[in-house]
Amino acid sequence: MTIKRHSVFKDGISNKNIYFNENELLQKSEISLWLDSYDDLYSDFDPRPNSLRALSQDFLDESKRAVRYSKNNEFQLNLLIDEKLRDLKEEKIISERLHEHFQKHYKLQKKERQRIMRKGILFVTIGVCLLFLATYLLVNYGDLSYYIAFLLIVLEPAGWFFAWEGLDLAIFTSKDESQDYDFYQKMSKCEIKFDSY
Repeated sequence: MTIKRHSVFKDGISNKNIYFNENELLQKSEISLWLDSYDDLYSDFDPRPNSLRALSQDFLDESKRAVRYSKNNEFQLNLLIDEKLRDLKEEKIISERLHEHFQKHYKLQKKERQRIMRKGILFVTIGVCLLFLATYLLVNYGDLSYYIAFLLIVLEPAGWFFAWEGLDLAIFTSKDESQDYDFYQKMSKCEIKFDSY
């Protein structure tokens, strides 16, 4: 399987003795991937028809690398294939399958990101409430009874735990998820075109 971004075209093309104006190609599309066949897009382990097949992890990884270095939020994904192998009917099915996959995963990533943010905000709110309660008990019950002292010992670390865990979810965990979210957001909007090499 050969999937190449435009940044590695020169070596791949010189090996195959195929010549074209590279600048002209790159102006057509911001992101270009070179395929040996349509099967490069799909998992080898999925026997279903192309309209249902799972996408290849190699293709998704290469797309992620290409999109990561893209400065624009909207772009055209240009899939390059040997002119002899081209089939317009098959390309239409593939374009629909790719759009369906990217839109589905964008929605899933969006829901997951929102779930993490809601959980983070809930944890921070619980933590702050527990700390306020601990402070209230400390201020209003200066002569600590055994039960109040026990409550303070439980409430204060619990408050800090929820507050820090919530901030971790809202800031760091959601940031880790945002790479996939950004990728699928961009891919769900991109125009997919096939071209010959």
